[in-house]
Amino acid sequence: MKPFTRHLTALALGAVVTLGAAATTMAQDLKFFTIGTGGTAYTYYPVGGVIANAISKPPGSRECGKGGSCGVDGLIASAVSSRGSVDNVNAIMSGLRNSGFAQSDVAYWAYTGTGTMEGKEPATDLRTIAALFEEHIHLVALADSGINSVADLAGKRVSLDEPGSGTYVDAKLILEANGLGTDDLTAEALKGNAASEALRNGKIDAFFVVAGYPTGSLVELASAADIKLVPIDGAAADALTDKYGFFAASEIPAGTYENVAATNTVAVGAQWFTSAKEDEELIYQITKALWNAESRKLLDVGHAKGKTITAETALNGVGVPLHDGAARFYKEAGMIADAMSAGDIKAELEALNGQIGDMIADADTLTMDSVKAISMRVQDLMGMLK
Repeated sequence: MKPFTRHLTALALGAVVTLGAAATTMAQDLKFFTIGTGGTAYTYYPVGGVIANAISKPPGSRECGKGGSCGVDGLIASAVSSRGSVDNVNAIMSGLRNSGFAQSDVAYWAYTGTGTMEGKEPATDLRTIAALFEEHIHLVALADSGINSVADLAGKRVSLDEPGSGTYVDAKLILEANGLGTDDLTAEALKGNAASEALRNGKIDAFFVVAGYPTGSLVELASAADIKLVPIDGAAADALTDKYGFFAASEIPAGTYENVAATNTVAVGAQWFTSAKEDEELIYQITKALWNAESRKLLDVGHAKGKTITAETALNGVGVPLHDGAARFYKEAGMIADAMSAGDIKAELEALNGQIGDMIADADTLTMDSVKAISMRVQDLMGMLK
């Protein structure tokens, strides 16, 4: 081999070795993180995409503040469509997904093994990253359907969404509060655009959606057909909010959907969850990235619901313990230092002790659900004192 040829060969081999080493280093630094969301036609999926973008910072990205990402170094996060809240909680617990969005009620029941999750193994490793936004229960029908209340659904064809979704859980609770069960109507399991199309084509009479407003599929439906939102209010709604603290009376404003009047309804919180087994430092950095100034810009322009996702409301309605990494961020930010002082914890423990005494005195209130819920809360409070 000629000297010049040997020199080129050596250079080429050196380049291969250098590139290989660089690729190995990059592979070692690269981290993937999934966020389970919901159907692509609803709010979870696009919001998940905005958040995934905000917390990602792949190797080679430009610096934060210089046109680059301000996310977590080496992280590539992705929003994954799913069947919804229950599906996401199950996927987190099984290790299929790193994190996911879920309704506050569904997550609490899963964590405590109570409510609609009675009889199932409590998801004790479920942890909260942040509360995100309020989700409203939409009950949708055609404007001329003659359906003006939940009670009018009797004998109708109604989509409750897919089993595995938070909508399915809440729809059944709302029916129950109004004296109805799935046997009193023809229940369908349609999601998103499929439900909208079925309503337009006369295949169903109404459908439930739990989503932050405005939700894309309903915006499209209202522009193509005359629809109404059926009120969820009155004594039945009051009973629902009294029984389940995570439900709150609310309203979907007039004009949210084309030619649809303001409508009373109930709402729950959408929250972001992960597993206690996820690395503390990673979740700390993800939480920190979620609430930085650059992420604020992305949330404000990325989706109509993004402006309501704020650090000020990040701990609202949280019923599942924070992940240690998220808790560390909120403590450093001064957001939970005063929220649960030792005195506050002691006062709540005393109040819970009083509740136990009341239940023992009145056997009718002593249920397995209530005992489990109080027991889990006592454990959480004791953990805060450590």
